[in-house]
Amino acid sequence: MSGDSCFHCGLPVPPGSHHSVVIDGADRPMCCPGCEAVAGAIVAGGLDNFYRFRDTPSQRPEADSPREARWDAFDLPELQQQFVRDWGPAEGGEDSVKMASLLVGGISCAACVWLIEKHLGGLEGVERVSVNASTQRAQIVFNPRRLQVSLLFAELARIGYRPAAATAANSEELIQRERRAALRRLGVAGLGTMQVMMFAIALYFGEASGIDAEVERYFRWVSLLVATPVVLFAARPFFSAAWRSLRSRHLSMDVPVSLAIGLAYAASFYATLTGTGDVYFESISMFTFFLLLGRTVEMRARHRAGLASGGLAQLLPLTASKLEGEESREVPVATLAAGDRILLRPGDTVPADGQVLEGTSGVDESLLSGESALQQKTAGSRVYAGSVNGDSTLEVRVTAAGQATRLSAIERLVERAQLEKPQQVALADRIAGWFVAVVLAAAGAAFVFWWQVEPERAFWIALSVLVVTCPCALSLATPAALAAATLRLQQLGLLVAGGHLLETLPRLTRVVFDKTGTLTRGEPHILAIRLLRDGWTEQRVRDMAAALESRSNHPLARAFRPWFNNLQAREVVIHTGRGVEGRVDGISLRLGRADFVVAQPPSPPADEGQWLLLGDDGGPVAWIALGDQLRPSAMAAVARLRHSGLGLELLSGDQSAEVARLAGIVGISEYRAGVSPEEKLTRLHQLQAGGDRVLMVGDGLNDVPVLSGADASVAMLSAADLAQSRADAILLNGDLEVIPNALELARRSRLVIRQNLAWALGYNALALPLAVCGLVPPWMAALGMSASSLIVVLNALRLSRWTPRRSEAGVELSTAAQPVR
Repeated sequence: MSGDSCFHCGLPVPPGSHHSVVIDGADRPMCCPGCEAVAGAIVAGGLDNFYRFRDTPSQRPEADSPREARWDAFDLPELQQQFVRDWGPAEGGEDSVKMASLLVGGISCAACVWLIEKHLGGLEGVERVSVNASTQRAQIVFNPRRLQVSLLFAELARIGYRPAAATAANSEELIQRERRAALRRLGVAGLGTMQVMMFAIALYFGEASGIDAEVERYFRWVSLLVATPVVLFAARPFFSAAWRSLRSRHLSMDVPVSLAIGLAYAASFYATLTGTGDVYFESISMFTFFLLLGRTVEMRARHRAGLASGGLAQLLPLTASKLEGEESREVPVATLAAGDRILLRPGDTVPADGQVLEGTSGVDESLLSGESALQQKTAGSRVYAGSVNGDSTLEVRVTAAGQATRLSAIERLVERAQLEKPQQVALADRIAGWFVAVVLAAAGAAFVFWWQVEPERAFWIALSVLVVTCPCALSLATPAALAAATLRLQQLGLLVAGGHLLETLPRLTRVVFDKTGTLTRGEPHILAIRLLRDGWTEQRVRDMAAALESRSNHPLARAFRPWFNNLQAREVVIHTGRGVEGRVDGISLRLGRADFVVAQPPSPPADEGQWLLLGDDGGPVAWIALGDQLRPSAMAAVARLRHSGLGLELLSGDQSAEVARLAGIVGISEYRAGVSPEEKLTRLHQLQAGGDRVLMVGDGLNDVPVLSGADASVAMLSAADLAQSRADAILLNGDLEVIPNALELARRSRLVIRQNLAWALGYNALALPLAVCGLVPPWMAALGMSASSLIVVLNALRLSRWTPRRSEAGVELSTAAQPVR
């Protein structure tokens, strides 16, 4: 782009124009204030890579006013790729909606969450809003035909917050900025408290021994000068948050805090100015210091626990080594597509899902599975975006990139969970709002009472009531515990995708398992082929069956993978729970359950294995026996679930002999064989009608109805995408013992939540009457309130260090159990 062209839109720069923006370390010319504002917003938002990877100049903003064009950059499709994703059909079903992930600076409490959700939720085109106070992240589902993304940024800024696109760089910058600001304010408050305390001691002792009036006046004015920066700078977040709350006609916990600081400072200022009454600058400074200290420690605890992490997809590299012939060149990851060949060097992060073409290496997949051991990859192995190549170079063919990768699918499940606010959290938020109103009323009543009894103490007692009963601990009690438990579950290998899961798990009474890909590994192989018609060979049967199965993502199809490309099938139709049909080499074929293939099926062979029937219009052609392996953790997981008092049941579409044999091996006494998806759902409803709360663990499309209908559900990572989208959690590492671990952790989190709520309510029940009686000075009230919140957070963080108990070493058993079709 020439030096006399606008770096943003490419139009000529008018002579004498001085508009420019520093991009990639160089001063870039701009043609107008609008382009300057948009480019500045892009750079300020940490999204300057947009200019590196774009193919054509951007469109010039319609408005030349920097104020109007400030957020216009975020309407660019190229820019939205980093923080906006497709979400699915709208509630009415006519339009498709999208979800924007935004970082929102300035969130200080649950009231901020309420304000943002209410304000944005009232905009036309916004369908759902969820704000996480711990991560300072907002998830907004909106209709792009009715609302532009720039309006979301503008509205957040209008109500006093600092919006930014939720990228990895912005997330880290927000954390660092939050920490620096907190330390600066804490330092000012701490220094001011120490200095003003020296003058306060002199005033106390001087009052007792007779201090000169001029000296007393001097000490008061110096105390005022020292306390003023504490109030105007260190305590500013409390006033800003309170003002936002009052403008939205909502009472937050910052309202009584701000009233206490502001009224105490105003009264002391008046006393200093007039030379009458007492001053409490030391109490104001100490109160502010203790309050900031509690919030700073709480903030650092959140960061250490990983509760302020960015999106998973932000862990991908910006560029990848794309192979073109024998040469490689660096290209943006956003340009990768299925079929591209890429080179992975030792230490590289895998940028997209793919299949290894050449090389052997260990790959760290702990991000996806929680398993820290390197997974050995050879030619034909699958690798997934977000994993890290270990010790050798791999050549990989891309099979899925961008939002089609497994990592992006997991991130969408996480985002779906974040959009759901657990009932316990919502209830605590509502209670906190009403509690603030009660606190203000109690403070007013205390002031009226003491004004009649002892007027000089009325103001300070009302101040203490405002401070000591602040409901911070009440609002933090539930979300802090749920966030810590969710983080720990992900580390153990269970990705929570439903916000209600941790609340539901402790109330479960029964666990229902699918068989294939759940209790078994879901890695079938062909055990035997029995021909039923002359003229057919085993090789032809394998090729025909493989052609039909190549269009299926069911675990059963994996047994035929080596022969997928030998023949091609047409007009393939998958019958969930029964089988698959299509045309191969001009022959109409069916493969699956015997009663699906022919009306009067022959009896299957007596040999061990799951027997599938292949047939054409002329009748049966061959029996195919498939085998699988039991998961090593299945027996231990079932034993622990039974020991915890839960009822257990196995539902499968396989033949009764196989289901009975596997149920006996793992120790499940209740089982049903040959059940269709509809029959599974009917059985689930029967259990629920009888009072059971059911956890369903499944894999495959045939489990989608029952996963959706269960009280809680877990899908395997290998499950079909639709099954994963309907499940409340995804088992990342295939270890079934994670399920009883999750039940134990959910019970522990429920206990911690009850402890937190009991502490928060008990503390306020004790502190309020003491403050009303005048037994709690303002500085002690601040210390008590900060300590109360800190105790709640630290108690919740114990869940992030919870260690599950392990059973005896699992037993590896070989079995022919095979999936429901």
